[in-house]
Amino acid sequence: MAAPLYTTASGLLFHAGKILVITVGLPARGKTHISRALERYLRWMGVKTQVVSLGDYRRKTLGGAQKLPPDYFTLGEKSPETIALRKKVSDGCEQLIWDFFENGQVVIYDANNGTRAARHELAEKFHAKGVHVVMLESMCDNREIIERNIRSVKISSPDYRGWDPDKAVQDYYTRIKDHEKYYESVDETTWPYIRILNVGEKIMVNDIKGYLQSRIVFFLMNIHNRYRTIYFARSGQSLIEHSYKADSDLSPAGWEYAEKLKEFVLQRRAKSLEQRGLTAQSERLVIWTSTRRRAHHTAWPFLQNTPQLPYPNPTITISSDEHDSPLNVDSTEVTPTATPRTETPPEKPKSTPSTILPLNVKVIEKPQMSEINPGIWDGLSPDQARKYYPQDWERFVKDPYAFRAPRAESYHDLSVRLEPILIELERETEDLLIIGHASVIRCLLAYLIGLPASEIPAIEIARGDLLEVVPASYGVHSQAFHFWDGPGRRGDEDAEATDKDENNFYENYAEDTKGKRKLVAQDPESHVVV
Repeated sequence: MAAPLYTTASGLLFHAGKILVITVGLPARGKTHISRALERYLRWMGVKTQVVSLGDYRRKTLGGAQKLPPDYFTLGEKSPETIALRKKVSDGCEQLIWDFFENGQVVIYDANNGTRAARHELAEKFHAKGVHVVMLESMCDNREIIERNIRSVKISSPDYRGWDPDKAVQDYYTRIKDHEKYYESVDETTWPYIRILNVGEKIMVNDIKGYLQSRIVFFLMNIHNRYRTIYFARSGQSLIEHSYKADSDLSPAGWEYAEKLKEFVLQRRAKSLEQRGLTAQSERLVIWTSTRRRAHHTAWPFLQNTPQLPYPNPTITISSDEHDSPLNVDSTEVTPTATPRTETPPEKPKSTPSTILPLNVKVIEKPQMSEINPGIWDGLSPDQARKYYPQDWERFVKDPYAFRAPRAESYHDLSVRLEPILIELERETEDLLIIGHASVIRCLLAYLIGLPASEIPAIEIARGDLLEVVPASYGVHSQAFHFWDGPGRRGDEDAEATDKDENNFYENYAEDTKGKRKLVAQDPESHVVV
C-alpha cells in the first residue's frame, strides 16, 4: 500500500516503534543494493525510512580514496591519523541516524560492521534509547555476483575515478581479502537478525517480531540483483476509448500501434543484449498485460514468428499470483480467437519468409493490472464532471491521489491493488515488458523511481513512448523513447491532431492537466537518462 491515508501523533506506523537495521557483510556482497531496495519498499508503504551509508558519508566529508592514508581500508594496527578519521566518519553517521529518528521510523545503516564488538557497541547505544535493532547480514559465495557488484557499483565510485577497470577490480579484491581476516559472521542471538545468501538465494531469520519486521523479511525474500531491463508502454487505441465498462477491442490504428511497438521493443532490446554479449533467442522476454482486451491484444504481435505472418492463435497465460506457469491451478490458458470475447484483427498480407526465427517470448495476463475504475465518472468529460458533481470535483482537484469518486477507485486504492504486482516485479529476473494502462504505469513507475504518492496522478504517460528502466544499486536508470505519432497518441498540445479523448480524463488526469512530472521522450538513437 502506498502512503497510508492516516497519520499518528508520533509519526510511527503499525505499532512497530523505531527500527535500526544494521547491515553486516564483507565488501561487494550486495548490502547497498539490498538497503536501497528495502528503503524504496518501506517508503512505498508510507514508513519514513532513510539509508545512512558510511561509504557515501566518508566520500562526502573526506573525499575519494586517493585523499586517505594508505592504512585507512586495512584492519588491524592503524596510525593515529587513520583512527581519528575513521572515528570522525562513524560518529558523523551515528549523528545522522539520531537526527533522522527525531521524525523518522526506520534507518538502514549501510556499512560493513564486520566485527562483533563494533556492531554490538553500536546496537547497545540505540537499544538503550528504545530503538529496536535488527542485524541484516548479506553473505555471498558466488564469485560471479561479487565481481558483478564490484564492476557495476564499486569501481564506478569516486574512489576509483580514472583507474583502469581491471586494476580497480584487483585493488578491490585486495581490500576484501584484508577484511576477510577479521570478519565475524552474525551468530550471536542477542539481537534479531536476518541472514541472506547470494542476494536472495537463501534467507535465515532469528527472533523477528511484529508486523513491520515481518514485512521487511517478506520483501527481502523476493529480491535479487541480476541485471534486467523493464520496459513500459501504453496499450493501443481501442474502438471505444472513453468507456471503462465497454472493454472494447483495438481499433485499426491500435493494431498498427501494436506492430510498431513490437518492432521498436525488439530493436531496442537487441541492441542492449548485443552490448552484453547476449542474443534475443537465448534470453527470454516476459510480457505482462492486464486482462482488458486492448492491453493483451497489444501483445499479440509478439506471439508471431515474423511481422509478415498473419495473426496466429496465440496462447496467453492468465495469472492471479506470482506463479505464472500455465500448469499452475491458479492460471488459465486461453486462445483468444477461439473465445467469443475477441474480435478479428485486420488481415495482414501473407508471405512465406525463407527463415522463421521464433521469438523467445512469454505473455502473462494479470487481473490486478486493470486500469483505475472511474465509477460514475465513466465517460464524462471534465466539464461534465464539474457540472454534475461540483462538490466531488472540488475534492478531486484538491487531492487527486486520495479522492475516490462514487463507485470508483482512488489512486490510493489502485496502489493497494498493485502491491502484489510490485513484489512480482522485484522477483522477476528476466527482461520484462509491461503493456498497461496509464494509471497502472504511473503507480509502477512511482515505486521504481521513488516518487511521493501525491505525485502519482501527475506523471504523464503518452501513448507512443517506450519507457526503459534498469534497476541499479543506487536507484534506477530510466530513458524514454518516442516511436509512434499515429491516432490515439495523448499528451501533446494539439488535441485535434492527436485524437485526444476528454471523456476518459479520470484515467488520463496527468495528460489533461499537464501534470508536474513528465518523462521526456527522446529519439530512438539517443541515450539520455531522465
